[in-house]
Amino acid sequence: MFRLIKKHLFKQTTVQDTATMASTDAVENTLSEEIFTDITPPPTEAKSSWRQRLSAGLARTSQQIATLFVGTRVDEDLLEEIESALICADVGITATQNLLTQLRRQIKLQNATTPVAVKQILSQLLNDLLKPLEKQLTLGQVQPLVIMVAGVNGVGKTTSIGKLCQHLRNAQQSILLAAGDTFRAAARDQLMLWGERNAVTVISQEGGDPAAVVFDAINAGCARGSDVVIADTAGRLPTQMHLMEELKKIQRVAARAMPGAPHERVLVIDANNGQNALAQVKAFDEAIGLTGLIVTKLDGTARGGILAAIAHQHPIPVYFIGVGEQLNDLQPFDATTFTHALLGDLTY
Repeated sequence: MFRLIKKHLFKQTTVQDTATMASTDAVENTLSEEIFTDITPPPTEAKSSWRQRLSAGLARTSQQIATLFVGTRVDEDLLEEIESALICADVGITATQNLLTQLRRQIKLQNATTPVAVKQILSQLLNDLLKPLEKQLTLGQVQPLVIMVAGVNGVGKTTSIGKLCQHLRNAQQSILLAAGDTFRAAARDQLMLWGERNAVTVISQEGGDPAAVVFDAINAGCARGSDVVIADTAGRLPTQMHLMEELKKIQRVAARAMPGAPHERVLVIDANNGQNALAQVKAFDEAIGLTGLIVTKLDGTARGGILAAIAHQHPIPVYFIGVGEQLNDLQPFDATTFTHALLGDLTY
């Protein structure tokens, strides 16, 4: 069976081994038989560093909100300013109105008479809203775990895949990449580069059918005993119906290669897109049934509240968020940490 698959692979695809066979065997031979249930949390010092980077990254968003609670009174003017700040942060009108309704109620119930007390209530309400999005990517469900990654052009999809590889390698997972964007040579080259940096094999095909590449990659992953197969796909707008149909085709063909695949269907969104990102979540979820999100470029936007809008209107788990270009600038989403950073609270 392995020979047939191997022959098929070399007939239709080009397999780039980005590490030597000896080093690949060495890595695979050291893999534990342990079933990993999630991405291992970073150590305490790494968490502290990440909190600082996240707070700095969300500074443009938090500045709109944090200054409201300094030297002012608890009155209707304060509540209106909070409402405006949340809307400007792209929390969205409906989510903001819901938060303000709860905030007013809790101010009365708790007899909050200081801005600091109001901020604490708002922090708890935001945390409660965002908490359902807090879900880690579960590893070891099947072997290989097939992850299909989608998104519109320019959201940082391929870069996010490279960073995700780093997390998976830290969790002792062996990985195979599928260059499903077969129409842009630059996309394949970029994925190849990330493969080299992470010592991961990349399966690509120049100008061919994306579904065929993913099919071959899954077969190769099964034959090699890989833990994870990540399939990159071409960037596409939800309004490009023929490209959305292509995404559905990739999903169907993946299921033929391995029942249940792709097991994870992850959408990468750019926080700078604000409410447009919410529209993307809805459209891609309708097309392929999303299992998780990766939110990028939070460091370059004043619209960090978009996660609250997603939580209120279309709650899809957020596996990772990113605030920079370095490998460790993509981290699992933690609702409490995010809430404090969003409100400019540096004391937690």
